[in-house]
Amino acid sequence: MKKGTTYGYIRVSTVMQHDDRQRVAMREFGVESKFIFADKQSGKDFNRPAYKKLMKKLSAGDVLVIQSLDRLGRDYNDILEQWRIITKKKRAYIVVLNMPILDTRVKIAGDLTGTLISDLVLQLLSYVAQMEREMNLRRTLEGIAAAKARGVKFGRRPMERPKIYETIRLRWEAGELSAREAAKHIGIAPSTFRRWVKTGER
Repeated sequence: MKKGTTYGYIRVSTVMQHDDRQRVAMREFGVESKFIFADKQSGKDFNRPAYKKLMKKLSAGDVLVIQSLDRLGRDYNDILEQWRIITKKKRAYIVVLNMPILDTRVKIAGDLTGTLISDLVLQLLSYVAQMEREMNLRRTLEGIAAAKARGVKFGRRPMERPKIYETIRLRWEAGELSAREAAKHIGIAPSTFRRWVKTGER
């Protein structure tokens, strides 16, 4: 396999955040500035301009350097898929600076490669992250159930009918106003007006 180019990918979540530390880490590793791709965007998905440009350039033998897995993305399932594309489909290497074991360039004893070890570690991290998400969700649901049992109300407060409502309702009943006109006088949606009239809902 050819000796490829070493690329760096850095990301911060908003335009207000600085990526200086990530850039320093890239330079210390030896990534040239012209090969560093940076996004200032959330990691919720991989629809990011710099990342997409990077993926078009990345090819067999190249190395992709990131400071940490969360710079690549937030969702481990998506990270696993991108990891597969980079290491298996594009046959490039990945180096995660803050986790040396996630360095697919490394050759282990015998035929066991760093790619295999990295894949196993990544799968383990994904499992742990999923368990943590499920545990947090379970705690949240348990907390909500306990709060409801104590009488705590959740959700948006119902809209209260203004004083003008009764006057407008009487005019509507008398046929002076349509439901749409009545709703406009009150400042609500026609569907809300009809619901109030039908059910007396507040």
